[in-house]
Amino acid sequence: MNIEQLTALRILLDAIAVSTPNADVAHQATEIARFIATTPYAWRRASLAGHLTASAWVVDRTRSHAALIHHRKLNRWLQPGGHIEDSDLSWRAAAQREVTEETGVLRFLTQANDASLFDVDVHPIPARPNEPAHVHYDLRFLFIADADATLDRALAINADEAYDCQWFALADLANDPSLDASLRRMIELSMREHLIKDLDEK
Repeated sequence: MNIEQLTALRILLDAIAVSTPNADVAHQATEIARFIATTPYAWRRASLAGHLTASAWVVDRTRSHAALIHHRKLNRWLQPGGHIEDSDLSWRAAAQREVTEETGVLRFLTQANDASLFDVDVHPIPARPNEPAHVHYDLRFLFIADADATLDRALAINADEAYDCQWFALADLANDPSLDASLRRMIELSMREHLIKDLDEK
């Protein structure tokens, strides 16, 4: 990662804030853009008050199921994701690395150079014994796995990161009131895109 990529990201976030019809997403994008503007090397964990992270909304090739991990530290079902490394070639590459580390999925139908953001979110992370409370400015990318969750439900569990890792039907997730608002936002967006895809193919 480098400063030029950070500048390009801020420009993209400013554009999203202006163009999205979702007021919540616009607010989140504006917050992240402001953070980037005032924080050199905003992706590095050395920025203790907060830093950029990259996560992935992973659906199977039918776009009817999403892969979630039962996060060990936060004890919640979440999308795969995590911290960005200096060696990551792009924000999306960071998210893809996290997907592979946390789910074992290696092959995707989405383009590796697709820089478009699926969602963004700003959320607090509670303090832990070796780390103060801080904020994650999360960049979220859509990944279509080269897998059919209804035929092959096997995902690899990274025991260091998660208690479990599973495919979930989007229809079931949409009716789960326990999920946080940002996760529900991605579920709804994914289901809308799935519906549009089906209509286009008819």
